[in-house]
Amino acid sequence: MQVKTKWFGTLEIGEDKIITFQKGLIGLDEFKKYTIVYNTEKSDTATIMWLQSIEDENIAIPVINPEIFMPDYDPIVEDALLVSLGDVKAAELIVLVTLTVPSDISKMTSNLKAPIIINADNLKACQLIADNEKYTVKYPVYDIIKENSKKGGE
Repeated sequence: MQVKTKWFGTLEIGEDKIITFQKGLIGLDEFKKYTIVYNTEKSDTATIMWLQSIEDENIAIPVINPEIFMPDYDPIVEDALLVSLGDVKAAELIVLVTLTVPSDISKMTSNLKAPIIINADNLKACQLIADNEKYTVKYPVYDIIKENSKKGGE
């Protein structure tokens, strides 16, 4: 399937790469289908990825694996909220968090309070609110990501 995007041009996306959010994302509940876009030209893995809407070419949300900057990230959510993901096995869950990237990139933050949980087995996903009080909506990540990328280049 060809998907037109604002930032990445037209992409060829296989059906096996489409992530479905039964209830959409917080604030974007009308859009249910996404794919992950990333650039691996510099290495085999991507630090920052994009959750690209299949239904609206203008929606591309920067996301990141929170373990990159917080290895002990463990959002507490009610098990009942994960029902929409189908048969869930912890090893098959992918956890991502959204990034806010302002014009001053050094002020980049991550939303640890509302993780995106994806069942890698069936590509069903949801965005939940973590019950952890210590997780914030605007966790500063720029310096940590910058430092980690330096370590990776050594």
